[in-house]
Amino acid sequence: MDDENAPHGESDREPDPSDSLRTFGAVMQALREHAGYSRTEFANLVSFSKHTVESVELGRRMPDVALVERSEEALGNTGALRKSSKYVTRGRGDVGLAAWFRQWARLERVAVSLCTYECRLVPGLLQSEGYARALFENRLPLLTDERLEAQVEARLERQRLLRERPTVPFHFIVEEAVFRRRLGGRDVLEGQLDHVLELTAPRNVTVQVMPTEAEFHACMDGPVQLIETPEGRRLAYSEGQENGRLISDPKEVRLLYQRYDTLRSQALTPQDSRDLLERLRGEL
Repeated sequence: MDDENAPHGESDREPDPSDSLRTFGAVMQALREHAGYSRTEFANLVSFSKHTVESVELGRRMPDVALVERSEEALGNTGALRKSSKYVTRGRGDVGLAAWFRQWARLERVAVSLCTYECRLVPGLLQSEGYARALFENRLPLLTDERLEAQVEARLERQRLLRERPTVPFHFIVEEAVFRRRLGGRDVLEGQLDHVLELTAPRNVTVQVMPTEAEFHACMDGPVQLIETPEGRRLAYSEGQENGRLISDPKEVRLLYQRYDTLRSQALTPQDSRDLLERLRGEL
């Protein structure tokens, strides 16, 4: 799944892209071809990767606002892409998201706050493209190239939340060991550290590192995500090997919030956490 482990059975078969997504992609491709640009030429022109352009044209990815605007400018400012992008929807489900994660992903999009503790890997909302790709390349059983690309696209798509919802607080606590693991190699880790520092620069996105040397730890039972809905309801999400569980029982959710709040006091401060990440970056 997009975050963090994907099942591979029939129940997780990805839904077809929505008609509006396919239509938008087809229009964009037609305008590009009419203008005489190859995908590589057009990608360079709009400062997006060829893969991103291809994914949008084939209806696999929601069009980024910046891509729409730059494409409009490059293709004559007809208004076709700008106007049609307002009606694009994902359809029956979320392409690239595991069946068990889709409900939580929908809650993320409307949440008024989101808290995440992770001890295994960098949280999906903070992953760089290189890091996400390394994760899926290590997946067993191996993913097809098409499935791998869909997973990467979905993970990067989710990160629009951090940019598009600047008044929503996003808080992350991540184990120090996660930022030291060289998954994918030195260059991937280097890019990942840069990515985290960039994403957590805005005031509404905070990361705290749980130091390896800490003598106290309130979340030894594993990773957890906590969310508050616009209606004031608090929910939690727990994940393991090949499964995920949405937790709505008030008593259980209250306990998880207590553990998370305690862990915040045990982790490094946000500024000390940034300083540590910058030191780790400098050591590579």
